[in-house]
Amino acid sequence: MRYIQVTFSFTAIEEYQQDLLIADLADIGFNTFQDTDDGFVAFIDAGTYKEDELKNLLEQHAEEFQCSYVAAEIAGKNWNEEWEKNFEPLLISNQCYVRATFHQPEPQYAYEIVIDPKMAFGTGHHQTTTMMIEYLLDADVKGKAVLDMGCGTAILAILAAKKGASKLVAIDNDEVCYQSTIENAALNNIVHMEAFYGSKEVIPAIDFDVILANINRNILLDQIPSYAAVLKPGGSIFFSGFYESPDLDMIKTACKPFGIEYVDHKKMGDWVAAYFTK
Repeated sequence: MRYIQVTFSFTAIEEYQQDLLIADLADIGFNTFQDTDDGFVAFIDAGTYKEDELKNLLEQHAEEFQCSYVAAEIAGKNWNEEWEKNFEPLLISNQCYVRATFHQPEPQYAYEIVIDPKMAFGTGHHQTTTMMIEYLLDADVKGKAVLDMGCGTAILAILAAKKGASKLVAIDNDEVCYQSTIENAALNNIVHMEAFYGSKEVIPAIDFDVILANINRNILLDQIPSYAAVLKPGGSIFFSGFYESPDLDMIKTACKPFGIEYVDHKKMGDWVAAYFTK
């Protein structure tokens, strides 16, 4: 298989701006990213790459930062293997230890989660996932039904299972994430998790006590009515994947018509996670 390697360089760019650009690149088919001293390198299947699509995307960000890039065709590699070399274990709140299959177990921690990443989002290293894990560590989910939207590796659903959740549904519209969810549930001996490939249209018509949604602002705003339809009165929603201003107020406003009220939020770097109840 042939790949296109695109090397992006920036004179100045904020971390959150680079995160947003990477998310947009993923939406048009780029599937592996590596940091460099002045930007990052992104890889895409040669058959998927469309330079006009890339140029249009960069034009959308032109007022935010200045960017140059060089694209070159290269021979294929096992990009997941390359990515795994940089995946280090992570300890959150001295309770939740996240490791890959190729790391040594650390059974002294309350919750050990084994993740085979396969380039799916959600290893815990991103600030949004870390904050969601912190919220989930403090939440009471024992015996409760939990929905994990945009589940990535299903790290949040797996933690909920280890904390005693009785029903688990994990949903992602990315094929890699969907397959990763199934495999990671098996790695962690989670047998009562249902995985669905899709978006809000595949949310089962059952009542949930807890909803976890770590996606991005625009998708959250679109899906809040769908969450409200399946969240029990007294239930909790934990959101992340957005910024404090203006995003948090937009989320609050979108939730109000459904009786979903803001409780509090966390901030890590430029990212926010927020807790709401119905």
